[in-house]
Amino acid sequence: MTGARPEAPALRIARVRLIGALLLVAFAVVAALDWLGALPLRTAWFDAYQRFTPRAVESTPVTVVAIDDASLSSLGRWPWPRTLLAQLVHTINAYGPGAIGVDIVMPDPDPLSPERALAHVDVDSALLERLAELPSNDMELATAFRAAPSVVVIADAPDATSEPLRVVPIALRDMHGDADAALRAQAGLKQYPAALSTLATLNEAAHGWGFIAAEDSRGIIRQVPLVANVNGTLAPSLGLEMWRVASHAPSLRLVTGDGSAQAVSVGASTFTVQRDGSVRPHFSHHEPDRFVSAVDVLSGSAGKDRLGRTFVLIGVTGSAVRDTVWTPVGEPVPGVEIHAQLLENMSANAFLRRPHWASFAEALAVLAAGALLIVLMPRISVRNSTLLAAACPVVLLASGWLAFRSGRWLFDAATPSVGLVLLFGTLLAVTLADATRNRKGLERVLQFEREEAARVAGELEAARRIQLDTLPRPEAIADARVELAAWMEPAQEVGGDLYDFYRLGRDRLFFMLGDVSGKGLSASIFMAVSKALCKSTMLRADTIDLGALLSQANREVERDNPAAFFLTLFVGVLDLRDGELEYCNAGHENPWLVRVGDAHAVRLTEGGGPPLCVMDEFEYRSASQRLAPGDVLCVVSDGVTEANDPAHALYGAARAERVLAHVDSARTAVDALNRDVAAFVAGAEQSDDMTVLAVRWRSG
Repeated sequence: MTGARPEAPALRIARVRLIGALLLVAFAVVAALDWLGALPLRTAWFDAYQRFTPRAVESTPVTVVAIDDASLSSLGRWPWPRTLLAQLVHTINAYGPGAIGVDIVMPDPDPLSPERALAHVDVDSALLERLAELPSNDMELATAFRAAPSVVVIADAPDATSEPLRVVPIALRDMHGDADAALRAQAGLKQYPAALSTLATLNEAAHGWGFIAAEDSRGIIRQVPLVANVNGTLAPSLGLEMWRVASHAPSLRLVTGDGSAQAVSVGASTFTVQRDGSVRPHFSHHEPDRFVSAVDVLSGSAGKDRLGRTFVLIGVTGSAVRDTVWTPVGEPVPGVEIHAQLLENMSANAFLRRPHWASFAEALAVLAAGALLIVLMPRISVRNSTLLAAACPVVLLASGWLAFRSGRWLFDAATPSVGLVLLFGTLLAVTLADATRNRKGLERVLQFEREEAARVAGELEAARRIQLDTLPRPEAIADARVELAAWMEPAQEVGGDLYDFYRLGRDRLFFMLGDVSGKGLSASIFMAVSKALCKSTMLRADTIDLGALLSQANREVERDNPAAFFLTLFVGVLDLRDGELEYCNAGHENPWLVRVGDAHAVRLTEGGGPPLCVMDEFEYRSASQRLAPGDVLCVVSDGVTEANDPAHALYGAARAERVLAHVDSARTAVDALNRDVAAFVAGAEQSDDMTVLAVRWRSG
């Protein structure tokens, strides 16, 4: 046979599992090393947590005084004179907030201050001198900052400025007392090359200085630095600095451990941070209750319930001048609201948490679910494999969602789920490829077996034809004194039955019918050998003594019988002159003699012995019977009497005898038995070879 054979199922399963295990281990290693964090899928999954479960705002410690469209319409377009901002700060401070954060970058002097507004205008010099003696707009605002718990902003900038960076001291404290580790943690914070400070006059008057920068990842703010590294100087965020001012804390502490930032302490408050000093706020929807219009504050219509809150932010929200950002909740908000939500998260300790061991937990989850797929998939159906492959990601996604809802933990369930789907697809593809390859191998084997079966069937059919062609034909005995008829039906392509007849001289007819134990090709070969040996023995004999003939044949056949077959055989010699029949039966079915005028057939039971090859050196003895003109002798193999019907009932000798009682010729005897046996078996499978030989002596 050419071509690949089908592989053993165990080998195919082992290969599928090996490929799956290699892929799974590779994916788990990548997940454990947290190399998947750069993929957008994780970010989208974390956003989905907040989009479907935003933070609920029941009360807020923050009020945003918004310089909105109504304020700009009523009080003038932006930028306002800083005297108006000073008035706004004084008004807010009157309500006693803990800290006022001014989310407006003011690095230059107020161009609307009178001495600057008229500096390039041709006016009376005396007027200019009197204006110069008046406090500038910046001084007015500085006075307001000095009187209030004000916090000004420091904005990140691409290039350094001439103004010195003024920030509150931030002390480094390593949990293990490792100074080098603390320095490594400082170097691991978010890095900014420079910052744009507020005007020195205002900077010196303020009580706090907060850095404003938010990580805008693909247009969405997800993290906010609580402490940043601005060209080597540690700077607190605007929200953190407002918390310090409201707490009357003189400084901040950055707690480090194992070479990375761990937390920031402000007085009695401690906030856990990520390795880079940033936090992940749990964002809420835009909350109108946070906002009050600046024009309402200045008009006195905003009461203490709004302006007496712990934190007040002043920011520009007018349509034409505001900065708008997007949050994971899926809606745009004014930039100043990011600081408000940061303060709310600090107040409620609502920051989202991704533990440092999260990537290892995700890798273990992938290994456990993937191992389950690898073990079960090759042994269960495709339908059940698909259900299992769908169940594993569902469990991971549900577990991740439950962890978020219960503790604001951020576990990436989406990327491992995609990894499991890819693993399932790979296992399925490999399994199907193996199945296809195995099916093709089976098809090749089947085709080969079909060709081999066809070849064997052809050879067996040829052997059948040869076997049947070697049987003598009755018409070959052209003698009016005798009539011969025979029929043989092998149970398989070739059979173990045989018959033969030929003339011995002018007046004698030799005939025999035999049956080898078993059937099929081996029985037919043994039969052919036995037939040849019997014939050669008969033809070599000097005298006709059938007992001696069978004794000699027994010795000859036994000599070439390594398979231990045995042979039943009936032989006879009919004298055509007077009807004298000499016969010998070696364990065969006793033949029937149908006499002319009798209403029944009789069996010849004398003479003979056991089948050939059963007893060594057995001396067979013959018997004789004289036939009357018209008598018919019928010999059958046991395949006739032992034929089965569909109910497995035997045909039997009695039924054969009834059929033969009414025949009057050799041909009639053979045909009658043939038809009756066929009617009896009614299509049932033939269990043994069937052979009939009939001899009728007419007269001498």
